[in-house]
Amino acid sequence: MERTVDNLKVMIRAGRGRIPSHKVIKGGQLVNVMSSEVYQADIAVYEDMIVAVGDVSDYIGPDTEIIDATGYYLAPGMIDGHIHSECSKLSITSYAKAVVPRGTTSMISGLDEYISVSGLEGLKEVLAEVKQSPLKVFWGAPYKTPYTIPQSTVAYNFTKETHQEVQKWPECFGVWETVREFLQEEDENTLGAIAEAFKNRLPVFGCAPMAMGNDLNGYLCGGVRLDHESYTHEEVVEKMRKGMHMLIRESCVTHFLAENIRAVTEVNPAFARRVSFCTDDVIASDILEEGHLDNVVRLAIKAGVEPMTAIQMATINSAEAYRIDHLVGSICPGRIADILFVDGMESFNVKKVMTNGKMVAENHKICYDLKAPERSSVLKGELKCKLTTKEDFEYKTSIQNGEADVLAMDVKGPFVRKRRDVVLQIKDGIVIPDTEQDVAMVSVLERFGKNGNKSLAFCSGWKLKKGAMASSAAPDDNDIVVMGVNAEDMSIAVNHLIKNGGGQVVVADGEILEFLPLPVGGIVSDEEPEVIAAHEKKIDAAARSLGSDLPNPMMYMFFLPITAIPDYAITDVGPVDYCNLTIFDPILNVREK
Repeated sequence: MERTVDNLKVMIRAGRGRIPSHKVIKGGQLVNVMSSEVYQADIAVYEDMIVAVGDVSDYIGPDTEIIDATGYYLAPGMIDGHIHSECSKLSITSYAKAVVPRGTTSMISGLDEYISVSGLEGLKEVLAEVKQSPLKVFWGAPYKTPYTIPQSTVAYNFTKETHQEVQKWPECFGVWETVREFLQEEDENTLGAIAEAFKNRLPVFGCAPMAMGNDLNGYLCGGVRLDHESYTHEEVVEKMRKGMHMLIRESCVTHFLAENIRAVTEVNPAFARRVSFCTDDVIASDILEEGHLDNVVRLAIKAGVEPMTAIQMATINSAEAYRIDHLVGSICPGRIADILFVDGMESFNVKKVMTNGKMVAENHKICYDLKAPERSSVLKGELKCKLTTKEDFEYKTSIQNGEADVLAMDVKGPFVRKRRDVVLQIKDGIVIPDTEQDVAMVSVLERFGKNGNKSLAFCSGWKLKKGAMASSAAPDDNDIVVMGVNAEDMSIAVNHLIKNGGGQVVVADGEILEFLPLPVGGIVSDEEPEVIAAHEKKIDAAARSLGSDLPNPMMYMFFLPITAIPDYAITDVGPVDYCNLTIFDPILNVREK
């Protein structure tokens, strides 16, 4: 992607046909997302750049490789407009193996989970890994870390001073994930990041779920360009009418496309030109079984969107929203040669993938030996916290025996938790979880060796009947999250993660039922996507054996520390009332018997 005076001279000559192209793709039907046309056109590629489209006979030399595209539609590589790839539990290299063969050749990401566990030093290692990958990452510098109010604990705090450095990096394409509440609260680091972005002419990417009316107006006056998180199509409509680019999210746990696409199919078809797609959080098993953005395109078509429009949403719309359309998003001279060989516009089955001018995937598999780099100590998954005992997971009160009025965080979806008032028994000074009432304990433990914080609260919705489960991959802070109805099992689960450098674990009756190691930063693995997918299914099955009927019990649990969506969450500093931006005591009242 780097362009210098010398290689620009070469590219211009290649574009004029003065020097032969390295590759020519012949016989395919071009999906021209710039003009909304489909027609036969050949494509000339020099190094990593498309240099001509149409009649390219002037570009063929004696050593030009001819690629036969007869029977294929040629579409631009797709762009995931907002993704925490770390939530897949796959490293960048492993993630590329999963999504590139499905046609996703670029993603917009803050790589913020890596930053939370390893700081800028770890980030630099990941950015170096990206350069060896067929998957492009257009990095947005996180507006700050951590993303929590009150502030929780991470390995590295991203500040406005950090932005003064990193926004000058060539890898930086904007400010990532700017959460609405931080603008409303006039947070100095957030406003400093935005002010720096204005100075550097970088776009500001948003995160404003449920923002409407005056709050939305204030948010937009803070300089935010786009948003990836809307819960209703009415919310999408208001945001678009007020000038935002909108990303429709379709993840493995938040299926928003069917609702949000109604802004286009029912309200105003003209909105389509400023709508694009993102997946935000996905898992390996879903990608391998259903696809990635290729599946989102198919879902949009099924919902009534014209195939060309759906493909534009996955390509050029996202490129324009993020101001990278001079690099990717279309098959035009001067753009990077990311080209999909697709069997049909409507079926949109990606058969072959070219990235950076090289054929890299066929039949949903990477077709060369792609290996992860050696990992330094910076990204090794050491959990710097002390081993626990069961007493760490017992909620103690001022009375020995009686009842407690308790506020339990009741899960209403992967991110939304509402208030549920329950009465729990107190025995020997401890508030007892209640499987009959579906009330479990949850705790977050700081794991970076900074303060040893441990929090405790109560939650509902998992329907656990026994045991515990824990994860050291838990965005956005990636402290240890553990949930259970047995304090001894909770302690065993946490200690297993500490001893093994991170991962996800399910425990029952004192025994480890399943363990998924995540040795890279305690959050991801370099294993093949198929290996992680098999582990995921075993982890979910083990969690269900505890009684849970949620679609992704572990994933629903590890989202509990995300405070950016009302009403409740929990971090290492305690349970959070996000409507009031305060820590709360889950024990409302106690009565002796």
